[in-house]
Amino acid sequence: MVLVVEDEYPLQGIVEETLTDGGFATDILSSGEEALTLFKGGLKNYKALVTDVNLKGRLDGWEVARQIREIDPECPVIYMTGAAAGEWAAQGVPNSILLQKPFAPAQLLTAISNLLNTGTSTG
Repeated sequence: MVLVVEDEYPLQGIVEETLTDGGFATDILSSGEEALTLFKGGLKNYKALVTDVNLKGRLDGWEVARQIREIDPECPVIYMTGAAAGEWAAQGVPNSILLQKPFAPAQLLTAISNLLNTGTSTG
């Protein structure tokens, strides 16, 4: 199960379709607050986080990833951004991947597969 945080509805559809076609189940949310509530609830076993950097609401993608890593230090993180790529070195969590928008759907699948295959967890 992949947790996706994206507040642009057209992109939500593209990401969901790409991940579903790649064999991943997804939960797509439009705010960081919603994503953290769901992740902290522990009802689903999320294997990865895919988040837009610039989100509506109080939390941006950088902060969502940091808080999720506090709960699950091994959780793979993929950031999507059109404008904030330069901030990745300072803001991004370790062992994350940044995809510059617009990106090809195959790039997203490759990024998730690479992070899941190189992760240290066996679950």
